[in-house]
Formats: sequence, C-alpha cells, structure tokens
Amino acid sequence: MHLVRKSVESKVGTLNAWKARVANREAKVGIVGLGYVGLPLALLLSDEHFAVTGFDVDPLKVEFLNSGKSYIHRIEPESIQAAQKSGFNATADFSRARDLDAILICVPTPIDDHSAPDMSYVVNTIEALAPHLRSGQLVVLESTTYPGTTEEIIATTIDRIGEETGVSVLREHPSEEIETPQSLNGVMVAFSPEREDPGNTDVERHDIPKVVGGIDRRASEAAEMLYGSIFRRTVRVSSPATAEMTKLLENIYRCVNIAMVNELKQLCMRMGIDIWEVIDAAATKPFGFQAFYPGPGIGGHCIPVDPFYLSWKAKEYHFSTRFIELAGEVNRSMPEHVIRSVVNALNDQGKSIKGAKVLLLGLAYKKDIDDLRESPSLPIYEMLEKKGADVRYNDPYFPRVGSGRKYWLHTESAPLENLDQYDCVLIVTDHSCYDFEKIVAESKLVVDSRNATRNIRSPKIYHC
Repeated sequence: MHLVRKSVESKVGTLNAWKARVANREAKVGIVGLGYVGLPLALLLSDEHFAVTGFDVDPLKVEFLNSGKSYIHRIEPESIQAAQKSGFNATADFSRARDLDAILICVPTPIDDHSAPDMSYVVNTIEALAPHLRSGQLVVLESTTYPGTTEEIIATTIDRIGEETGVSVLREHPSEEIETPQSLNGVMVAFSPEREDPGNTDVERHDIPKVVGGIDRRASEAAEMLYGSIFRRTVRVSSPATAEMTKLLENIYRCVNIAMVNELKQLCMRMGIDIWEVIDAAATKPFGFQAFYPGPGIGGHCIPVDPFYLSWKAKEYHFSTRFIELAGEVNRSMPEHVIRSVVNALNDQGKSIKGAKVLLLGLAYKKDIDDLRESPSLPIYEMLEKKGADVRYNDPYFPRVGSGRKYWLHTESAPLENLDQYDCVLIVTDHSCYDFEKIVAESKLVVDSRNATRNIRSPKIYHC
C-alpha cells in the first residue's frame, strides 16, 4: 500500500509544489461561467498574471471574449484585451480542463417555479468537467447554494465518475495524514462564496475578504493560497457547508431587513408618514441601527433566492424557517403593491389601467447596472400587460430585451421623448442618468417606487 501511495504522490506532486506554482504564477486557472461573477474573477486573476481559461456554454460569449469584446457594461473591452496578454482565452471545450491546476465554478443557481433550488447548471457543469479531472487539481464551487451542495453534488459526482477515470476527491484519512500529509493523490474540492456587488464603486473587488472552506485541510490551504493571491484577505472556515451557510446568512440578513422596511413603508403610507424621513432620522443613531431602504421588490441573483434555498434545505431536517420564509414572501409581494399604486394613481386621474399607456423607467434590478437577474421590473411589466395596459420601457443599459428564464419581452427601449403621450410614467429603477425634474415636468403622472423624486414638489407625483 505504501509503495502505491508513493508512486501516485511522485506523479501528481505535493501541496507545497502546487502552492509554489501559484506563488510563481505558473498555475493555470479555469473559470466556468463567464457572467457577472465569473468574468470579473477571471480578470482579477489575469491582473495577477495567471493564465486563465474561461469556459461557457454560450458560443456568443466565447466569441465576444476571444475577439477582445465585452458584454457586461461595467467591464470595458480594454480589460478583456489586457487579460488576453496574460493568457486569457474562452472556450466551450471542457476537455481542456485536464491541463489546469484550479477550476472555479461560477454558474447560476436559480429557483424553480415551486421555489425549490434549480441545481441543473451546477450538475451539468460538474458532469461535463469530471471526466477530464486529474489528481492534484483544485475544484472550487462559488455559486450561491444551500449547505451541503459541495459535498452532495460536486464531490459525489467526481467520485462517481472517478470510478471509471480512477480519480476521486481528496479526503483526509488518519493513517495517510500521518505518513503523507502533503500528497495530492486526488482532487481537492472546496467552496468559496462569490461576493460580487454589481454597481458598487466604493469597494475594490480585491478588498472584499474571501471565505474558503475545503473538504479537507489540503483543499482549504490550496483555496486559501489561490484566492490570497488576488484578494487582500482570506477567511478560512472549517468546512464547505460552513462557507455555504455564511453566504446565505449574509444575504438573508439583507432580505429580512429589506422586508421589514417594505412592510413598514406600506403601513406608513396608510398613516400618512414618510418612511424615508423615518429611516433618515433613525440612521442618525451611532449604534445598533443600519439603514435599509424600501423599493418595488428585490433583485439580483442572491437576495431574492437565498431564503428559499435555506428553507428548502431546512425541511430535510424537519425544521421550518418561518421568519425567513415570511421575509421572502413580503419582498416577493412588492411588485403587486406597485401595481395597486399605479391603479390607484390612475383612478385618481379618472383613468382605468385597462388601455392606459404606461412607460416603465428602468429594467435593471438596481441603478446604474446592466443586470436583469430577478429584477422586480420584469413581473411589474408583465402584471401591467395582464391588466390591459399598453406598456413600454426605457433603460439606457438595455436598448433591447428578449427572453430569459422567467420573462419574454422581446421589445426595445422607448426614447424619453413626448412623455405626455403616456398616462403614467412608473419609476422602477432610479438610474443616475435620469433627469427626474425634467421627467416630472413633461409627464402627466409619475408613480415613484424608488423615492427618486423626493426633492421635487409636484401634484403629478404619486409615491408608492
């Protein structure tokens, strides 16, 4: 047995040798999923002179990137071209994974129509990768998910396919740990949650601490070494499940507090109190309070999804996360509140929602980004159409929209001209480029779900 282990070790190397490749920038890194998480991560690695191979099943993304172009607004083509000089390239060929030292998985993890996790992207990715893996590689899942995913899907799939390829997940065994603590006779597997915040220009990406949790000590050390080369601080936790739960806590914390102020907003409206003034006053307290703000709903990949991921997993342990589920339901109901506000505002003008011409300002889930994931604008648009409204939208970040996992718009952005042709202009996303004073002046009626017009006095404005 010892002879076999020694032979395997000499073939695949040691952890120290792997770390040396990272330190010397000789390690080759793969990123699977070149979206809002994967592409910025690839650029961070390229900035540190790692040769990065990006994998994506979308041939248009691959073609764009290999042509030195970008499809994400905040990423300039020059950044892609600079990364190419460090060896960055994109491909849809998963067999190229065998040549890499580390593979980071950044694919979507949405929820289905029944609020259950849709793990198809993760499953399909590891199924495509596993046949090409070899001992000595590091595989890290970054996609937001429920605790247990790394072990139950990533590791299990590698082990299952490894029965044919001869490659399995590296795990600590007491006897092996004493004799060969550095051997890499398997695949190192870890979880490190992405912490992207699209549109945030206050915090540099490399200043965001990176949480890592490996299936065994070697995976944790390897992940810490790799991420430590591009982030100023890494935080190692005891397991992938701990790292997975860390991500959920971060976002559920925000979800719960946003739900609270969304509910308070509706109460304050009935009581004739300005919730925004209340929040501003409360925020003057120098301890024990953090300001959260209401809106038309929540968007992005994480906050609308995470409560349902955890509540789904909790059922496996016969536990009901009632508080968390309620927060998710409150936030999900906000688009309906916006629709009711539009109906009431039009009624006050003696108009019916049926046949009304409505311009929806902003499709992105928050200001100044080109991200539609889980945006409340999408259900609001569809609800207005179902009520018989003639709906148009304007968003400078989306000249045209087609279809996604949950929407089928297939229309173009309307110009901000002749606003008086619309019965209602509905502010859903308060992009900085909008001149709200001009918009109010030229419109018949403005329904504001973002408090974008708080400093404008006009009888045309209906806050919701």
